[in-house]
This record gives sequence, C-alpha cells and structure tokens, in this order.
Amino acid sequence: MGPQGISTAADTRARIFAIVGASSGNLVEWFDFYVYAFCAIYFASAFFPKGNPTVQLLNTAGVFAAGFLMRPIGGWLFGRLADKRGRKLAMMAQVLMMCAGSLLIACLPTYAMIGTAAPALLLFARLVQGLSVGGEYGTSATYMSEVALEGRRGFFASFQYVTLIGGQLLAVLVLVIMQQFLNTAQLKAWGWRIPFLIGAGAAVVAWYLRRSLNETSTTDSRKNKDAGSLMGLMKHKRAFMTVMGFTAGGSLFFYTFTTYMQKYLVNTAGMSAKVASAVMTGALFIYMLMQPAFGALSDRIGRRTAMIWFGVLGTVGTVPILRALAHVRNPYAAFGMVLLAFAVVSLYTSIAGLIKAEMFPIEVRALAVGLSYALANAIFGGSAEFVALELKSRGIESAFYWYVTAMGVLVTVVSIWMPDPTKEGYLRDEA
Repeated sequence: MGPQGISTAADTRARIFAIVGASSGNLVEWFDFYVYAFCAIYFASAFFPKGNPTVQLLNTAGVFAAGFLMRPIGGWLFGRLADKRGRKLAMMAQVLMMCAGSLLIACLPTYAMIGTAAPALLLFARLVQGLSVGGEYGTSATYMSEVALEGRRGFFASFQYVTLIGGQLLAVLVLVIMQQFLNTAQLKAWGWRIPFLIGAGAAVVAWYLRRSLNETSTTDSRKNKDAGSLMGLMKHKRAFMTVMGFTAGGSLFFYTFTTYMQKYLVNTAGMSAKVASAVMTGALFIYMLMQPAFGALSDRIGRRTAMIWFGVLGTVGTVPILRALAHVRNPYAAFGMVLLAFAVVSLYTSIAGLIKAEMFPIEVRALAVGLSYALANAIFGGSAEFVALELKSRGIESAFYWYVTAMGVLVTVVSIWMPDPTKEGYLRDEA
C-alpha cells in the first residue's frame, strides 16, 4: 500500500479494509485492558480484603499502574519487531499475549483461597497485558497511519481511537448488562470474571483477522541498518522529546476522564456504581463518535493547531470541570460535563497516533511511536488513578486538579514549539 507505491485510486477500498482489520484487533486489545479498570469496584475486596473501599481501590489502581510500567518494554520490543520484521507479525503477537493475560485473570483464585499469591498473580497478569498494550499502540498507530489516504489521514487514523474508546465502551457496556442480571454479591463473588473470559475469546478472533492484513513496511526499510534500533531513533531526538511532552499531558487528561471518572463519580460525587456506569457508557459512546469529526478537522486546520487548542482548553477547563463533577448529583449534568471534557481531549486523541507517526521515518517509526508514547503514558497516564486516589486519601483531592492543569500547560508549550507534521512530516513523502 502507501509505502509500496500502489495508486490511491486503485487501493482505496483495500486501505479501508486494512483500517477496519487493524482497528478490530485494537478494539479487542483495549477491551481486555480496560475491563480491569471498570470491574475493579467488584473484585478489589477479593484480592485486597483489608481496609476501607478507598484503600482497596488504591491497591487495585496500583496494580493498574504497574501494568503501565511494562509499556515501555512492550513499546521497545514490539516496535523493534515491527520495524525489523513487519507490522503484521508484531500485531498478531500482541493480541495473543493479551489473550493470555485476560485468561489468567479470569481464572485467578482469590486471596481467601491462596493468600498473598493471589494479588501477586494478578500483578503478573497485568504486567503481561501491559507488555502487549505497550506494543499495540505503536504498531497499530503506525500501521493505520501508513495505510490512511493522504489529505484525509486525520479522518482515517482517528479510527485507532474509535476502537480504543470502543474497547472501553464495550467494557463498560458488558458491566452494565451484567448489573441488570446479577446483584452486587454475585458480581463480587464470580460475575467480574465473565468480561475477562469474553476478552480472551475475542482476542483469538482478532488474531485471525490480523492474519489477512497486508504489510505496510518495505523490504528496504526493514533491512535498513537503523531499522528498529535505539541508535537510529536517537537521530530524531527533538521529535522524540516532543512526543513525550504532549503524550504526558494528553494521556493524563485521557485517563482522568475515562477510566478514573467512573470511580470519581462513585467515590467523590457519591453516585451509585450503576448510575455512574450508565453515565460513562453514554458519554463514551458519543466520545467515540467524535473522533472522525475531530480527525477530519485536523486535516483542515493542521495537527499542530489542533494540539495547541487541546493544550489551552485543557489548561483552562480542568479545574472547573472536576470541581463541578465533585458536587454533581444529577446524572444528566454529570453526563454533560464529562462530554465537555471529552470534546476537549478529542482534539488530541483523534490524531494522537497519527501525529506521532508523521514525525518519524519508516525504518524507526513503530519503535519511535511505541516507545515515546509508552514512556510518557506509563509515568503520567498509568499513574493517574493512583495519584488521584492517594491525594484523596490524604484529604487534598483538589491538588490533583491542578496537577492535570499543569500538564495542560506543558502540552501548550510543546505544541507551540513543534513543527507542523502536516506540512513537514515524513508521511507526506510516502503516500
């Protein structure tokens, strides 16, 4: 496709099929990963029986954050594999690894059965999933950016986050459906295992879908001496640091208003778990539909301009939105405020993978996208829940609001400093 010189007119349908094929695997990967976050309310006491609900959630959030620590390793491992052996092989390996992690969690005995070995095994399973997701982001973002049509790359590449958010949405939706048929005691006893079993089975289906994808890297790029190497990546230090900067703020904002928000509505605003799940299901669905529109907007105004607007609006809007949500009692009002936050973060998420891919040459692209994203995401995105809950437990929850705001300032500065990849990016020369 793109790098191999086939004309756009002839392969438009093939490119769209490739986007669908790659994004379907992406959806399964993120469903499996986010099921943990949304089901934690029910299984926290099974693995961490001592302490009050906030402490139990803090422990599960710590395990969630630990999964992020494996992302840089996954970003390096699978990024190198994708640049040296091809995107397709890397994506197939990742989804099988996610399957293994989900299946292990589904079958784990509880603390009451095997004691401290239970949370240890839970941690191991999350590390496996973290390794998989660490590689998934870079390779799928690279692949989808390379097969997208020139001039409409923002629109087509936005489907990475359509399926990423779709994975979250399906995780919430499965939980909402189970809440209609199972009571709280049943969900805590065994019901929480069902989504992990569903995810493991879906991962096998995704593996078969990815087998049919065409390769986008070239033989020459894979044989390049810099292919998948850290030495080759270091030739692009400015781009690497730029991606680290805006990913730090973008991922923190994203995880604050997605995975943590359900807990925030329950633990801070005082909503029931069922109402909070319903609010987040509706908001995530609309958020998912926003991505192509904001991606298409970036094709018109430029990726750099979109990022500047994200930084500015994130900076001025975070504290008012979080403070309002802390005291909200009406679920419709909560829905509207979460949706407002999602509109702001869509300026970033709709082009997050593409803007990174556009900044690096083909021989190190998957490694660069995956590793830079994973490092910043592990430090700032993965710790979002842990930091928020820790500050809450210390009675200074509002400090978290200002922490997110400060990262919005960082995004603004980095975005102003960066060149516009729409005009200067590497992918322009590969269409």
